[in-house]
Amino acid sequence: MLAESAKLFGLFVATALAEIVGCYLPYLWLRRDGSAWLLLPAAASLALFVWLLSLHPEAAGRVYAAYGGVYVSVALAWLWLVDAVRPTYSDLLGVGLCLTGMVVIMLGARNA
Repeated sequence: MLAESAKLFGLFVATALAEIVGCYLPYLWLRRDGSAWLLLPAAASLALFVWLLSLHPEAAGRVYAAYGGVYVSVALAWLWLVDAVRPTYSDLLGVGLCLTGMVVIMLGARNA
């Protein structure tokens, strides 16, 4: 069960990274005078995001709900590592709440 949960969490993280990269690259193009060529890897990253979503074992609505918690976590890690903005205490508290909600959704689905 633990190995399966770790694998699922890793899949959530990979899905979130693909979505964030797919959205960050057009942002660089539009707001930071990046090259229009950034749109090609952005499109590939968003296609990867959609494909990764299809690999999740639960119903799509439940996956989207649980994925939201991981997405918030990865987005704040991105804030810290890429944008060089240190998350605040309230950011970390919010991530904890989101991840707790994700665990409740995913474990509740298995027990239903």
